[in-house]
Amino acid sequence: MGEVNIAPLGDRIIVKPIEREVMKSGIIIPDTAKEKPMEGEVVAAGPGKLGEKGERAPMDVKKGDKVLYGKYSGTEVKINDKNYLIMHQDDVLGIIK
Repeated sequence: MGEVNIAPLGDRIIVKPIEREVMKSGIIIPDTAKEKPMEGEVVAAGPGKLGEKGERAPMDVKKGDKVLYGKYSGTEVKINDKNYLIMHQDDVLGIIK
């Protein structure tokens, strides 16, 4: 699977958060000082949510997509000493093109 050795189930995705913004002066802007959504890269995506009749709904996000998500979205996990978030596709606010 590459970067992570966990396969997300259903409509879940694994997101690698993009580090906090650093100003030119080197000051790190804390998350509490800004109301912007968080950014991350999808490193794994599940097969899609199962419908009532057993059909899978296609995923809108895929591995490699850069996404925006809410500050408190998902569940934090540590895989291979790196921090990731496991969240439902519905937690994604948008895909950065």
